[in-house]
Amino acid sequence: MDGASLAEAYLRDRSPVAIVLGTNEIASAIGVHLHRARYRVILSHDAALPVIRRSMAFHDALWGDPASVDGVAAEPVERVWEIFSVLAGGERLAITRMGLVDLMVIAPFALLVDARLNKYAAKADLRHFASVTIGIGPGFAVARNCHVAIETHPERAGAVLERGETAAPDRVARKLGTKGGERFVYSGLSGRWRTPHAIGTRIFRDMVVGYLDRNPVVAPLDGVLRGLVRDGVEVPEGVKLLEIDPRNRWQACWTGMDERGRAIAAGTVRAAAHHLATADQDR
Repeated sequence: MDGASLAEAYLRDRSPVAIVLGTNEIASAIGVHLHRARYRVILSHDAALPVIRRSMAFHDALWGDPASVDGVAAEPVERVWEIFSVLAGGERLAITRMGLVDLMVIAPFALLVDARLNKYAAKADLRHFASVTIGIGPGFAVARNCHVAIETHPERAGAVLERGETAAPDRVARKLGTKGGERFVYSGLSGRWRTPHAIGTRIFRDMVVGYLDRNPVVAPLDGVLRGLVRDGVEVPEGVKLLEIDPRNRWQACWTGMDERGRAIAAGTVRAAAHHLATADQDR
């Protein structure tokens, strides 16, 4: 089909369009659940925060690598007409480096979900971009910058907020096995990250995992690489470079969708269905 035919097929399909900001594991879990709920889903990458749990996300599809989560695949797109092609097929999600402003040409959107998980950044008011907007995690306030918000804290993951604000970040990492925040390594400076390792690799304490502008970065403990910034990426100061799962290889988890991701995604789909139904009634 040519571009005009693809756009026609896209417009004939009455399935609602959902834009998910973010390509991390939570954004990807949300994308999968929305796809299964019959939304046409586009994931939009934000380069501000590197993604570390790449084997639990669609992120690597942006570099042409095969990427699927829970049996659902994503296809990278660079042009608007390619989005029409992917979404008209209905089998895959679209993933792109195009930002929200670039994607406005395919509006109207039924749903916009901000799942970038930039905990400490100021949040823009999303409400005029889609019929229903959902903020995921810290920094979102209902009726101020979104229509509805979803909690991400492990103890309340997936809780839907119809009023008020999401919980502020507490800087306490949940434990895997016996380890909490010590399983992460952060960038001490900005620069280009280089690593020869792959997620799922067995790592030992003090082993060099990679280099940040020629500065060696070592593993803080023994375990399996659960998260790792992609080789060659420019990273800012103070972001996560890697995560180690300290449990044994039979208990460690670095692929697929985890319980927290499922809970947040399920809450998002529930909130979207309720608010879109309400929006339709109000028209």
